[in-house]
Formats: sequence, structure tokens, C-alpha cells
Amino acid sequence: MANKKNKVKFNICNVHYAPITVAEEGTVSFGTPVPMPGAVSISMDPTGEPESFYADGIEYYVINNNQGYDGDLELAMIPESFRTDILKEEQDANKVLVENANSETGSFALLFEFDGDIRKIRHVLYNCSASRPTIESKTNEEDKEVQTETLTIKARPMADGYVKAKTGDSTTETVYNNWYKSVYLPAASTAEQQSAKSTKSVS
Repeated sequence: MANKKNKVKFNICNVHYAPITVAEEGTVSFGTPVPMPGAVSISMDPTGEPESFYADGIEYYVINNNQGYDGDLELAMIPESFRTDILKEEQDANKVLVENANSETGSFALLFEFDGDIRKIRHVLYNCSASRPTIESKTNEEDKEVQTETLTIKARPMADGYVKAKTGDSTTETVYNNWYKSVYLPAASTAEQQSAKSTKSVS
């Protein structure tokens, strides 16, 4: 990509979710991202503050305590696919969605983007869970008012520590254009690759 930098960001759009599957041996895999149209807003606050360890009368060490993010995703309506794939509502023989207290909700990656003055900024939160949405609406008055639905989301670190990723000013065209085809996983930096090759050649 050209090295032009965004100065501002605005708007949320292109929200997707990708179901997570965990194999018996613990291997995590992501499904193909599924669109969630009708995004209104997202607000995710960091959780887990650094903790200080004191010794010799000083702040001797700062303990990293990144526990991910908590927040809300507001949509015009939650898609049925998300209700069945993630919230585990069951569709009966009459195509009615049924909520069962014995069902456990699933985990997913959440993908979305913000508009920028130069290009869109694309994000992924790797390990998310969502609570059941509130049931609410109200009567029409003089004007009709759209009633939105909100998912409360917890994004937690994966076993390897990764929490989220987002595109930057120099992200390659291939990665940027394929963002919603599959969940992006971090690649080793050039320095790390060279170090790995060097270590391999020495051994």
C-alpha cells in the first residue's frame, strides 16, 4: 500500500464473525467470516490494568495484565446465523428459533472496520464471546423509531496471547484485500525469520 496515513477515523461497517472450533488436542481454527450487516456502533474498553511489584523501596517490576476487552456491539438486528452459530439458538422443524438453557454459547473472532480519510482501518478481535441480548422495544408515537439490538462482548487473549490485530499504514495489499476471506493470523517479522534461519543453520 502507498504510505499515506489516515488523519481521522469515523463510522463502523463491514462487521463479520468467524466461529471458533477447538479440536480435542486443543488446536484452534476459525471458520470463514460471516457478514453481520446493520452495524450501528461498537465500544470496547480494555480490561486488566498493569500491576506494580515493589522491592528495594522502588517500583521494581510492572506486571503486564492484559485481559482483553469488554464492550458492546450495537446492530440494527442480530442476524439469525449469529443466533444459531454463536448464541446456539435451535431452529425447530417449523423454522422457529428456540433458546435452550442447556446450550452453551460459542466463541468467535469479530472482524470490523472504521472508515478513514485515506483508507479503511480493518480490525479483528480473536477470541470473543457474547451474552444473550436484551429483549426490548417500545410503542410507536408520532414518528417511528428504529429499535436496535446490542450484544455485550468479551474479547479475551488466546492461548498464545494474541488479543487483536488491525491493518496499518503499510499493510500489504494482499493482506488488506483478503481481510474478510479468512481470519488473519500474525506472521513472523523479517528479523524473526532471519533469526530462525540463522538458528537452524547453526544447529
